[in-house]
Amino acid sequence: MTIMKSEIQARSIEDQTLPVCLADIERAAARIRDRVTRTPLVRSASLSRLTGRPVHLKLETHQPIGAFKLRGATNAIVALDQTARERGLVTASTGNHGRAVAYAAQMLGIPATICMSSLVPANKVEAIRALGADIRIVGVSQDDAQEEVDRLVADHGLTPIPPFDHVDIVAGQGTIGLEIVEELPDLSTVLIPLSGGGLAAGIAVAVKASRPQARIIGISMERGAAMHASITAGRPVAVREEQTLADSLGGGIGLSNDVTFPICRALLDNIVLLTEEEIAGGIRHIARAENEVVEGAGAVGVGAILAGKVKLSGPTVAILSGSNIAPDVHRHIIEGDAA
Repeated sequence: MTIMKSEIQARSIEDQTLPVCLADIERAAARIRDRVTRTPLVRSASLSRLTGRPVHLKLETHQPIGAFKLRGATNAIVALDQTARERGLVTASTGNHGRAVAYAAQMLGIPATICMSSLVPANKVEAIRALGADIRIVGVSQDDAQEEVDRLVADHGLTPIPPFDHVDIVAGQGTIGLEIVEELPDLSTVLIPLSGGGLAAGIAVAVKASRPQARIIGISMERGAAMHASITAGRPVAVREEQTLADSLGGGIGLSNDVTFPICRALLDNIVLLTEEEIAGGIRHIARAENEVVEGAGAVGVGAILAGKVKLSGPTVAILSGSNIAPDVHRHIIEGDAA
């Protein structure tokens, strides 16, 4: 399933006022430069042969926590004043954002509480626990976890670090776009895992500021794709969260979303949805042909290419957003036992 550009009405950045601008992303880059990894951008020989176009992979899997989320979380936390830090941090997460907050908080000596639903895989929960964060497992959706965050903020004064709908989070994720354009100035298309929209919004602003003709394509799963449903409806809407190989892409975008929704609605050119089998195909190909371990969310760009759901017209980048997949799940997929 695909939403095409004519439905989203994508426009150049110069045509509108958006919640995050290029200057915000440039400030974020300076703020986090010594705290996160500038990840490799590597050419995929296999995908370039398959498509007849240069295809590159942005390896956010090489961040210290194995996911891009460290950029936004670090930017947001470093930007806090001392009073906000001393109150302690709290967030809701499907796994990787919570790990990013826990990692950055530990690095800065700040207490952190991570609220997650029972759908978050055990390997992600244990990785967060190992970083010393207080963990709360609440309900069966990220919306349930967010309710616990709201309670802790109201009752105990903790400082919230939203997973995506926040200008500092979006600006931090946008630093990926700066790195891509710097290394691949003739960029034609970027394939971005799409959930709450922090990653897609940040990269879209950074890329279209210098390459307005570049296509920004959000990739999600068919099971509970909240941003897709919201853009289709023309407003943020609630969706039922479901089990999926792309677990990091689960959860809603928030009915009061005022940062990522307007940016994604304005700047995404297409949204493509994948079946579970297509997500598994991306994971399998990346392991076998690229020798990289990725979780389901990180494999959706490659999965979309393999499924023929995106047409490439020039140099393309697929964002491998995370590597935090349970080893047994990864093994079964590689062996062809799971989809």
